[in-house]
Amino acid sequence: ENGYETGEHAPGLKLGGCGAYKAAHHIIKSHAKVWHSYNTTWRREQQGMVGISLTSGWGEPVDPHSQTDRDAAERYIQFHLGWFANPIYRGDYPEVMKNYVGKKSAQQGLGTSRLPTFSVQEKTYIKGTSDFLGIGHFTTRYVLQKNFPFLQVSGYHTDRDLAELVDPNWPAPGPKWLYSVPWGFRRLLNFIKTQYGNPLIYVTENGVSEPVQCTQLCDEGRIQYLKGYINEILKALNDGVNVKGYTAWSLLDKFEWNKGFSERFGLYHIDFKHKNKPRYPKASVAYYKKIISANGFPSPREVT
Repeated sequence: ENGYETGEHAPGLKLGGCGAYKAAHHIIKSHAKVWHSYNTTWRREQQGMVGISLTSGWGEPVDPHSQTDRDAAERYIQFHLGWFANPIYRGDYPEVMKNYVGKKSAQQGLGTSRLPTFSVQEKTYIKGTSDFLGIGHFTTRYVLQKNFPFLQVSGYHTDRDLAELVDPNWPAPGPKWLYSVPWGFRRLLNFIKTQYGNPLIYVTENGVSEPVQCTQLCDEGRIQYLKGYINEILKALNDGVNVKGYTAWSLLDKFEWNKGFSERFGLYHIDFKHKNKPRYPKASVAYYKKIISANGFPSPREVT
């Protein structure tokens, strides 16, 4: 969406209300082709696995007793995670996505929906092409119903008919968009379990950046973020969610989309101004080492 609709990210294209949907359509079909290629050529010899990594936030209804808010939160997830996961695990785009984009397209006077369609053969070819699901997750939003007026140029955000809110009490240790809401991760993982038949899950991205560099590399916000989110993954494991592994994002500070080197997600600080790019461990390194060594939260006695 950022690359093919708003143009904020590479390749910087602004293709109205159809660019993001077309790009996603190609990604899904390309993924399926790679999976089948491996399945027929290499699997028997290598016994490997092929999956896809999808990044998704969690949407919580503002009023859990309101059906319209619950429906809006459902749309948030289906337009986010379901957009890619539903074809791979269930054979087609989410029904709510097809309905909403189709309705908006018709209002614009378009003969067909801006959301592409899969042929019967493509649906069969795509369904089941994932031996595991990689999940990137960073934050949560409250969601409520919001009707957008008829727009001649409609797009991904207005197609969903919803608004996103945040709780001002949520910690925001990093960039403006990233609030620390650990409980949202457990709910997202349980949603995946229910929706897609409890697939094997690897958490491929989860972390937070710091907006202001501390000269002592004291990233207490990251420590609390990791503690909260890893704890919710452990709760999800107790719920029966099939989480196999976890990867903190990221090992090093690195180039962060259109933010360049100004947003630092790394456990290790990199001095980008020095020609040798020296690396320095932040406080979160010692904390995360303890978690890794204990494969969980160590008790003080275990640490000593």
